Amino acid sequence: MQQTLNTTLLIIGGGPGGYVAAIRAGQLGISTILVEGQALGGTCLNIGCIPSKALIHVAEQFQQTRHHSQGSALGINVSAPTLDIGKSVEWKDGIVDRLTTGVAALLRKHKVQVIQGWARVIDGKTVEIEGADTRIQCEHLLLATGSKSVNLPMLPLGGPIISSTEALAPKALPKRLIVVGGGYIGLELGIAYRKLGAEVSVVEAQERILPAYDAELTQPVLESVKQLGIKLYLKHSVEGFDAATHTLQVRDPNGDSLKLETDQVLVAVGRKPNTQGWNLEALNLDMNGSAIRIDNRCQTSMRNVWAIGDLAGEPMLAHRAMAQGEMVAELIAGQHREFNPTAIAAVCFTDPELVVVGKTPDEAKAAGLDCIVSSFPFAANGRAMTLESKSGFVRVVARRDNHLIVGWQAVGVGVSELSTAFGQSLEMGARLEDIAGTIHAHPTLGEAVQEAALRALGHALHL
Repeated sequence: MQQTLNTTLLIIGGGPGGYVAAIRAGQLGISTILVEGQALGGTCLNIGCIPSKALIHVAEQFQQTRHHSQGSALGINVSAPTLDIGKSVEWKDGIVDRLTTGVAALLRKHKVQVIQGWARVIDGKTVEIEGADTRIQCEHLLLATGSKSVNLPMLPLGGPIISSTEALAPKALPKRLIVVGGGYIGLELGIAYRKLGAEVSVVEAQERILPAYDAELTQPVLESVKQLGIKLYLKHSVEGFDAATHTLQVRDPNGDSLKLETDQVLVAVGRKPNTQGWNLEALNLDMNGSAIRIDNRCQTSMRNVWAIGDLAGEPMLAHRAMAQGEMVAELIAGQHREFNPTAIAAVCFTDPELVVVGKTPDEAKAAGLDCIVSSFPFAANGRAMTLESKSGFVRVVARRDNHLIVGWQAVGVGVSELSTAFGQSLEMGARLEDIAGTIHAHPTLGEAVQEAALRALGHALHL
């Protein structure tokens, strides 16, 4: 006999957007059920942001130790290190486990009922759980099913053809790896694998790596990639893989065919909204390309049906999903909210790291804004020197008429941690004088933020 449950809010998807919405709803006293077919934490915690940063850290530590085994300028000498990748993966899994267990505990604490299973949408108020003989009736339905990797028809996954999921849990390291896709996922993992000792090549259809970012910002990453010995095949298109000879067939800009020998091929050509497999069609929602169309309150075209995160399209960022989830819970509780952030930081954990918050110089120009653009190099920053990392810079974009800051960009070691200061200054409507007049601690990388603002005003102190 089928069991029927009733709730005010039903959330499909337990990733960053879904679980944050559930926690906030629980805090606000809204009766909430969350349905998740796999592990709590979604792509981000299990097979995305967190495990990739863990693997990047392992790779960085291994490379540093190897560097010291060859006699470093710091006077540290060690014998050549060896890598037990099984142990590295175990450590990474331990972090993931602690975080997902923590999410489960928070949901319990806030009296959210979690149902393990695959949801099948019947209508805007009814969802069935496949194979569990359970039907759930709700007043509000929140769709938070995230995104999945884009597959290439000529490179079907399996065997030596892997996605980022398999790349984050290697049983052994390949001698040679080809990464298809020079965006942030491909480069983050490609750089990590190179530091772990694999020979890495990157095939990218566009004319440069990280094509979503401007050329000046990506130049230090390009230099680092070349220094690491990663081979780049830019403006090359993939044609297929020959399993018998372990070769990837690509076409160069002149139309000639090349055969690249490799042990594994990592397909990292982007992600798309996860709209398939749970009968979303039953709702007949308005779409925005492959994503669900939402308004500035995350409402879909059907009353009391909401959508957040990657399912609603770009920017596909966990922190955007979290903020949207929190807002939807507050709207259901009767609060007045809108989703209109001044900027959402995008961070790329390559070596060096990249941060973009707000408008780039090109975007400001396209918006018809007359702006001052000013950058300060880490080569003139004392803290960067002590970290052996002098490449990169901080760049500020501000209106010429009133000095209102409209964008920040940075490239360098550890600049991901500057994203908070960048976002905060934009949300608070800071002007160049506000940043220039704030005393920044010395010696820190953050001094480059103050110096970029000072330089925009015409009086940088350390340049």
